[in-house]
Amino acid sequence: MKVINYPKKEDWQEILKRPALNTDSLNDTVLGILNRVKSEGDQAVLEYEATFDKVQLGNLAVTPEELREAEALVSEELKAAILLAKENIDTFHRAQVFTGKKVETRPGVVCWQKAVGIEKVGLYVPGGTAPLFSTVLMLAVPARIAGCKEIVLCTPPNREGKVHPAILFAASQAGVSKIFKAGGVQAIAAMAYGTESVPKVYKIFGPGNQYVTAAKQLVSLRDVAIDMPAGPSEVEVLADASANPAFVAADLLSQAEHGVDSQAILITTSPALIEKVVEEVEQQLARLPRKEIASKSLENSKLILVNNLDEAIEMTNDYAPEHLILETEDYMAVAERISNAGSVFLGSLTPESAGDYASGTNHTLPTNGYAKAYSGVSLDSFIRKITFQEISREGIQTIGPAIEIMAANEQLDAHKNAVTVRLNTLKS
Repeated sequence: MKVINYPKKEDWQEILKRPALNTDSLNDTVLGILNRVKSEGDQAVLEYEATFDKVQLGNLAVTPEELREAEALVSEELKAAILLAKENIDTFHRAQVFTGKKVETRPGVVCWQKAVGIEKVGLYVPGGTAPLFSTVLMLAVPARIAGCKEIVLCTPPNREGKVHPAILFAASQAGVSKIFKAGGVQAIAAMAYGTESVPKVYKIFGPGNQYVTAAKQLVSLRDVAIDMPAGPSEVEVLADASANPAFVAADLLSQAEHGVDSQAILITTSPALIEKVVEEVEQQLARLPRKEIASKSLENSKLILVNNLDEAIEMTNDYAPEHLILETEDYMAVAERISNAGSVFLGSLTPESAGDYASGTNHTLPTNGYAKAYSGVSLDSFIRKITFQEISREGIQTIGPAIEIMAANEQLDAHKNAVTVRLNTLKS
C-alpha cells in the first residue's frame, strides 16, 4: 500500500487513478466470440465452454434434478443466511415500487406514468475465484418484484459440469426462470442474440472480468441494453482520528480480496491512524486464505493523508467511489456532503460486507468513477415507465393554439395540422 502525505490538489487526478482497464486490445477477440455465437448458437457456446472453462457439456440448461441435488448439498446454516438476505433485499426493493399519479397540467389535459417490468432480463453471475450467490439475489429479487416475465441466468460451471449449489439454491429461491451453464463472453452473446437454448433478453445485468465488460459494452451498442459500465470493484474509507484501525484495515482487505485489480483507498486526516492501519493490514492479511489475491490488489491501494475534513470530502467526491465507508466522529454530517458515491456505509459498525450480502441494499454498483453519473441497480433498473396523456375537448382548446404556434415555428406543418383539424371539427 502506498502512503501519500498531503497531496496538492493538482495531483489528485493522477493519485486517484484506477487500475488501468484497457478493453480496446480485447475487442477483436471478444467480437470474434460474439459473432460466432450469433451465427452458430449453442454449438459455439458449448465449444467455448470446452476451451475457456475446460468442461465438456452435453447441453447448457440446468435441469430440475440438478436444482434438487443442489438444495440437498447446501447446508441448513447457509440456506438460512441466504433466506435472511433474500428477505431483506426483498423488503428494501419492494419499498421502491413506483406508484404513478395522474397530473392535470391544464384543465382537460391529464398526464401520468405507468411502470412496466422489462419482459426478458439476463443475469450474469461470474464463477471466477468465488461463487457469487449473493449476486443472484441482488439481481433476481428486484427483477421478480418488478414483474419481469422471464429471468434468465448464465453462470460458468466447474470442470465437472456442475454449477455451485449455493448459486442454484439462491436462483431457485429468488425466482429465476431458466439457468444455463455458460460463462464469459459466450454467455453475454447467448443472452444478447439468443440461441437454440438460451432466450434472447432485452437487458443484461451483472459483473464480470474485462472480457465480460468488453462484451457487454459491445452488445449494448445495438443489440441489447445493459445495467451500467463496469470495472474492477473498489472501496474508499474516509476516516478521522476516531476511527478504529482494525475496522478500517478489515474494510480495506474485504475489498482487496475481490480480485487483483480491485482498489482500496483510505483518505484520512490522522497520520496516527495510517500507521496503525498499516500494522493491522499486515496482521490481518497473514490470516486470510485469499492473501495472495489481496496482496496483489493492495499494490493498487493508497493511504492518503489530507489537511482537514473539508479536503477529504472534496477528494472523495472527485474519486466517486463504488463503496464509501464513513468512519468519522460525525459521520451523518459528512454523509450530507457526499454527492458522488455508489453506496455509503455509515459509522464504524457498518461494514461494506453488510451491503454486499444482507442489509437489503443492492451491491451492483457503478465503478471507475461512474458514480458521478450512474446509480446502482435498483427496482427502477428492471422497469420501464410508459407515459400516458388524455386530452378532452376543453384541453385541446386550451393548449391547441400553443401547439400550432410552436409547430409552425419549427416548420413542421403536419404537426400543426394534427391539432388544427381537431380544433376545426370542434368549431363546426
